[in-house]
Amino acid sequence: MTVAADDFRRVMSRVPAPVTVATTVDHGGRRWGFTSSSFGSLSMSPPLVLVCLDKRASTHEAFTGAGHFLVNVLADGQSEIARRFATSGINRFGAGDTETAELGLPGIPEAVARVACAMFQVVDGGDHSILIGRVVATYVADRTPLVYVDRGFALPGRRHGDT
Repeated sequence: MTVAADDFRRVMSRVPAPVTVATTVDHGGRRWGFTSSSFGSLSMSPPLVLVCLDKRASTHEAFTGAGHFLVNVLADGQSEIARRFATSGINRFGAGDTETAELGLPGIPEAVARVACAMFQVVDGGDHSILIGRVVATYVADRTPLVYVDRGFALPGRRHGDT
C-alpha cells in the first residue's frame, strides 16, 4: 500500500522545519544556492549533517559535484532571502546580502547559524539527492530561527498568521 502524494504533502506540511539556504562555489568560481527545509543532523561522530536537493533543480549538478557547501539557517525576518533562493531563473545573489564566510563560501551574515561542510557523500533519495556533509566549521548567532510549517513561514511556537 502506498500513500497518495497529496496526502503525503499534507501531512508533511504540518511538520515544522528549519528554513535554510545552502551555498557553494563551483570550480569556475560561480556561486550557487538553493532554499531547503530538509536539513538536519545525521551523526555526532563524525559530525555529519544532511540537506536534500531536488534532482531537477538548476543547482543539482553544482552541488553534487562540489567539494564543500555551506548551510545558512535563516533567522526571523529573512523570508525574502528564502523566497529568492527558491526562485528559478534569477540571480539569487543579486541583492548583495551574502558575504564570504566559512571556507570562502557565500554566507548570510544575519543567519541564526552557518554549518560549513566538506562533501562526505551524495545519496539517492528518490526524486532528491541527499547531500551529506562532514561539518568542518560552524557559526552561531543569538537570533530567532525562521521555520516553515503549514506551507508558510513562522516563528518557533507560533503558526504564521498568529499574533
